[in-house]
Amino acid sequence: MIVRKSAAEIEKMRTAGRVVAEGLEATARSIVPGAPRIQDLDRLSPRIRRECGAAPAFLGYRGFPASTCISASEAVAHGIPDARVLLSGDVVSLDFACSVDGYFANAAVALPVGEISAEAKRLLTVTREALYQGIAQARAGSRLGDVASAIQRHAESAGYGVVRKLVGHREAFRSF
Repeated sequence: MIVRKSAAEIEKMRTAGRVVAEGLEATARSIVPGAPRIQDLDRLSPRIRRECGAAPAFLGYRGFPASTCISASEAVAHGIPDARVLLSGDVVSLDFACSVDGYFANAAVALPVGEISAEAKRLLTVTREALYQGIAQARAGSRLGDVASAIQRHAESAGYGVVRKLVGHREAFRSF
């Protein structure tokens, strides 16, 4: 069932979205080879949220111990920030979420750390293209499956795939 939002509710959603965008941008600016530790990146996010009147959405969710999901290189998604130092060649995923008066926003971005390999560059290019393929399907009359199918088709056409256990986030936090 589709529930129409009031102008005030839409504004809260917009505010949450802005906090997420600002949080991703601020955190991304701190990503340089050799510094900081992943857990230090996570420590930036509560300050950003507080300044904007938002609460972290991940912290405590099904036992998740951090404010931001940060995964580096070999980790697929929903990484727990630790003492690892990012090195040139890593690819880091930042997943930032917050709530403003009960309205949530969430976004993630994958970023290179310093110089990355040609294969890592290709992965980032293909995944960005897959995102846009999915967005192109997000229109009136489409179903979520149409969006997901476009993403999967593009990824697979380039020799990549999707992690089925994380599709739709049903299983994402089960281990916590």
